[in-house]
Amino acid sequence: MSEGGTHPVSAPHRDRWSFRLDSTMDSVAVVEAAAEKMAAKAGLDEDEVFHVTMAVREAAVNAVLHGNAYDPGRKIEGSLENTGADLIFVVADQGQHEFDPDHLPDPLAPENLLRNSGRGIFLIRSLMDEVHFRQLHPGTELTLVKHLAAGEKT
Repeated sequence: MSEGGTHPVSAPHRDRWSFRLDSTMDSVAVVEAAAEKMAAKAGLDEDEVFHVTMAVREAAVNAVLHGNAYDPGRKIEGSLENTGADLIFVVADQGQHEFDPDHLPDPLAPENLLRNSGRGIFLIRSLMDEVHFRQLHPGTELTLVKHLAAGEKT
């Protein structure tokens, strides 16, 4: 978060939280902590809370690092929501590039094992039930969905 500034971050309204934050690792930590709290409140077990938190962190890191390239003039924004049936996490950047998640190198291929690119998206897809990408022109929006079992808390 920027020093001394205010952030248009909504107070958690029941089961939805919206944010618009600076492109910093401090902002990633804010989003990560909120996702962890929401997942735990939803009644997910410890492993599932960790998986959700890690996936949301990766999405926020990608938005700050790859999407916005730490540009102080760009923000990351989105929302975290518990609908009762699903946890829905939306993270968007304001990057100028076109991002095609279907053309990332396979991080499990032998020639890519030591490369850094593609692992975050692979991890997000492995940990969440649904992952959706949308081009915003400029920017990319990533929606992560974790289905809740019937009877879990909202």
